[in-house]
Amino acid sequence: MSKIESSLDQLVIKLGQLKTVGKAHLCSLWQKYSPQLDKLKKIDYATVKAFVLKFKWRIFLVLILLYAGSKVYDYFFPAADKAGGPVTVTSVIVEKKDIPLIIEATGTIVSNSIVDIRPMITNTVAKILVKDGQEVKAGDLLFQLDDRNDKANYEKLKALADDAQSQYLRAKELVAKNFISKAGLETSSANAKAALAAAKAAEVQLSFDYIRSPIDGRAGIVNVFPGSLVQASNVVSTSTSSTATSSVGAMVTITQLNPINVQFVIPEKDIPTLLENQLDGEPLKVKVTVGDTSKKTYEGTVLVVDNQVDPSIAAVRVKAQIPNDSMTLLPGQFARVSLVASDLKDALSVPSQAVVINPRGKFVYTLDKDGKASSVPIKVIYEYQGNSVITGIQAGDRIAVEGKQNLRPGSKTREAKSSAAPVNSPATSPTPAATTTSDKK
Repeated sequence: MSKIESSLDQLVIKLGQLKTVGKAHLCSLWQKYSPQLDKLKKIDYATVKAFVLKFKWRIFLVLILLYAGSKVYDYFFPAADKAGGPVTVTSVIVEKKDIPLIIEATGTIVSNSIVDIRPMITNTVAKILVKDGQEVKAGDLLFQLDDRNDKANYEKLKALADDAQSQYLRAKELVAKNFISKAGLETSSANAKAALAAAKAAEVQLSFDYIRSPIDGRAGIVNVFPGSLVQASNVVSTSTSSTATSSVGAMVTITQLNPINVQFVIPEKDIPTLLENQLDGEPLKVKVTVGDTSKKTYEGTVLVVDNQVDPSIAAVRVKAQIPNDSMTLLPGQFARVSLVASDLKDALSVPSQAVVINPRGKFVYTLDKDGKASSVPIKVIYEYQGNSVITGIQAGDRIAVEGKQNLRPGSKTREAKSSAAPVNSPATSPTPAATTTSDKK
């Protein structure tokens, strides 16, 4: 709109320059031919005819220029400006409504919990009880290592602990009969406790041969095979050569997929709005779309807003949780997030196309009961999906939307429709193409 008005201003300037040049040219012609005006009284039909025949092409060119200039003037300055003719417009009536303040961002799907299964000891894989992509529960047995040595050691220490306990019980009986001293009883008690502790340590060592899932989730690709030698504290690595495939580190990764999280960043200027809404005790709502947004929208709530701003990007990290019952979302996917931060109470919303922008600022055309247009300067607070929340007007004002390019202050108008429709509030269901802009911050 500003480009059109700038072009009109340049055209008016050029027409003014053309007018000045024309006046100068006419003055020079007047000075040149004014001495001959005294002879006009003596001009007869034959003289006029000779003059017209002599300058017929110049006269024809002047008439064409005058006609073209008249048409150009009528085009850029319609009859409404000159003669008060009505301009056909479409208008809306402004109403007060609660407008949701929506912040859009892009983020990444992340797992609520993810665990790399690694061995605690160096041993050989005896059995693999999990398959690629299998759903597992917390406590399910995934792998069994070679437990023969650890089991024998446990049984040995368990037998010694049982024997030490029996000796302690006999020592108690002998102390009661004064056959041994209390020091001997204390020594027997210490031996029994030490043997029991050694047996429990052997039991823990034996439990390392049975690797279980710590969480509910889905298993990834199993990186080991029966007979593979696994080692403790290795980095995840799987290598394949022309002769063999070897795997160390994570034996498998368990990922919790339901519920699942989405992590995104919010600009620093929007942080006060987020924190104010959190103080009210109401959880922030989000709507997430992944891939083809026409298929499904996932709704969830914000879990946490990070406690510090990343100065490199001037944004704060936010994590939200969404249900994933169909298991269609996977960690690492690109996501589009719409966060309903708060509501603008009793806001005045108009279609964005009703806002006129020029070098002096933004304004709208209001129409009185007689259809007379007036320009009113406004300030845009929030804009979303083709609607703008503005200040500077009152509820109930009639705003010109279509046809405003032909309006000037004081222009008369007529409604293109039988009645004006009220302004619709911005849709609460965001689309990925929409862009949030806010001057309120």
